[in-house]
Amino acid sequence: MKRMTQALAITLALFPAAQALAEATAIDVRKTNGCGCCLSWMKHLEENGFVPTGQDMFGGLLVRFKLDNGVPQRMVSCHTALIDGYAIEGHVPAADIRRLLEERPDAVGLAVPGMPYGSPGMGPEDDREAYDVVLIRKDGSTEVFSSYAEG
Repeated sequence: MKRMTQALAITLALFPAAQALAEATAIDVRKTNGCGCCLSWMKHLEENGFVPTGQDMFGGLLVRFKLDNGVPQRMVSCHTALIDGYAIEGHVPAADIRRLLEERPDAVGLAVPGMPYGSPGMGPEDDREAYDVVLIRKDGSTEVFSSYAEG
């Protein structure tokens, strides 16, 4: 019983550290060299508990990477990230990535097609254009995952 109590005490003492580590989720970002909006989006991720690592790819290879990871051409944006079995295309807000990871739908991942002004990494959120975050299903179909009104 004493060992169990000690183990419980150690677990509770480590819980905040374990929780912080769990919240700092690694995400692999593929982008073109020198893209400022990609770097701004990665900063947004860092500010929201993710640990992004960036890898530069030439244009043609990046397009092939997107297609190979199930991103339909009509959903393409400037960068593609991989996280826990999902593809994240474009300027997807960190909150939507967290929701995806919590809900775990049977899907390729999320996309914000194009580069909407005011999406994370694309200018001030309080002056944004309206945009949708789209869930990409494995059969290539899509549906709106969340919507952001003009700000």
